[in-house]
Amino acid sequence: MEVEVKLRIPDPDSHQRLASVLSSFHLQTHLQENVFFDGARGELSSSRSVLRLRFYNADSRCVVSLKGKAVIVDGVSRVEEVEEDFDVSLGRACVAEPWRLAAVDSGLVKRVVDEFRVEGFVCLGGFRNVRAVHEWQGLTLELDETQFDFGTCYEIECESDDPESAKRLLEGFLKENRIPYSFSAVSKFAVFRSGKLPD
Repeated sequence: MEVEVKLRIPDPDSHQRLASVLSSFHLQTHLQENVFFDGARGELSSSRSVLRLRFYNADSRCVVSLKGKAVIVDGVSRVEEVEEDFDVSLGRACVAEPWRLAAVDSGLVKRVVDEFRVEGFVCLGGFRNVRAVHEWQGLTLELDETQFDFGTCYEIECESDDPESAKRLLEGFLKENRIPYSFSAVSKFAVFRSGKLPD
């Protein structure tokens, strides 16, 4: 179970101000491309699950993930997630021809095929994300600029075993630096599927 604090930043100016405030804590920035798949008969989505291929930094790495049963309450996200590294060139081939996924040599994909009785895959599309990673107060903060075909969202995330404490600390930091925020109410994938930015 992945547990994260997710706070939405309302606009590019606030995102830039937050990036500036966090600059001395910056570790690295990842350019991510996220591509999602379902079974040809909706086998994953009907179980509130999705298969994702994530490409990092111009194809330097690829990771396949199964995410399921996501719930976000008061800015705390809980989602079942399993992931494994995936060959980059094979990942690109699966994006171009999703039928290839069902035949790949991947323990996770084989589990999806067996568990969800998937006979074939369809590509749902995806979005890009610029993720700046920071180490602050013992927490790993991820400042995201997510680029959908229909607009851009900004968010700060923090994975934690004690999300309520992490949220209090992060909220205090944002208030102290006068960065506006709200609790994220839906996942990036849900935003992507809705086809519009959250209100």
